[in-house]
Amino acid sequence: MAVGTIDGIYIATQNGDLIQGHNKVAVKAGKGIVGDRYYSETGNNRSNYKGEPDWEITLIEAEVVEAFNRSEGHQFHVSDFRRNLVTRDVELNNLVGKRFCINNTLFYGVQLCEPCASLQQRLGVSILPELVGKGGLRAQILSNGVVSVGDSLE
Repeated sequence: MAVGTIDGIYIATQNGDLIQGHNKVAVKAGKGIVGDRYYSETGNNRSNYKGEPDWEITLIEAEVVEAFNRSEGHQFHVSDFRRNLVTRDVELNNLVGKRFCINNTLFYGVQLCEPCASLQQRLGVSILPELVGKGGLRAQILSNGVVSVGDSLE
């Protein structure tokens, strides 16, 4: 499997809050990122989180954001796309249905994280069709661990 790196880590503590950058975060199997808006001690106590594994953690490729900015003349920061982990040098679409590892922590690629109307509204620009199939990955956390900026994804 190709090796990529974690370029950035972002969470919001509550729905609608500003995204905050972090150098490292703790992740819990079946629950999410400790401190994130979708983290659930029980796995299903959030109204917008139904205990489905695809809400546990999201990833996006830095290269996708950079290409979108170049092609559309924007200057969005990667955190504006509200994904938890920003990766570099790995094609996330290839991880759907596969296990992968970050710093000895195991994940499973559940499905693509397609751009939504909420993201388009937040950005204030059209993101469709440019980002269809490029919006990132929703993943399940299979083991507890810590993810840090600079970690390898393999």
